[in-house]
Amino acid sequence: MIDYDKILTENSVLESERLVLRPFSMDDVNEVFLYASDAQVTKYLTWSSHTDITQTEKIVKEVFMGKPGVYAIELKSEQKCIGCIDLRLCPEHDKASFGYVLNRKYWNQGYMSEALKLILNLSFTKLKLNRLESTHYVGNEGSGRVMEKCGMKYEGKGSQEVKIKGNYYDVIRYAILKENWVSLD
Repeated sequence: MIDYDKILTENSVLESERLVLRPFSMDDVNEVFLYASDAQVTKYLTWSSHTDITQTEKIVKEVFMGKPGVYAIELKSEQKCIGCIDLRLCPEHDKASFGYVLNRKYWNQGYMSEALKLILNLSFTKLKLNRLESTHYVGNEGSGRVMEKCGMKYEGKGSQEVKIKGNYYDVIRYAILKENWVSLD
């Protein structure tokens, strides 16, 4: 039996050319608030924009910190948190899903694709998963482009599948199997 928590804890820091994926700390609160309070960033997220930094403090402390598989995305050149990516394991099916968010100032610069490639590498090499999957909502095609850039394939659309902030959204599904994944090595 694979000890996923142990593997995630042993791989709590992942590095690429420009990024470090690492555990969150309370030092990240101001940077997290920058993207968590931006209505454009949170438009397609299930949670509302933060209006007070105390909301962010609570989330960082209670949801992000100390959770294996939840990573702050740190930009090496600025040594600050610019987003979050998390891995949600489903061990009984040897698969996981993920979610991510990025400060709007850093959109369209390849950072999220770089972070996702690290998560794919971890998922298939260390965690020995068979499948990684995720979704985005119609209107947030940039998220789909990130997944496609990382080799994920479109699997279908669920019409008006979710209701977020009073609006119904179609859900677009993407996935990649270990056999179709190309290693970073």
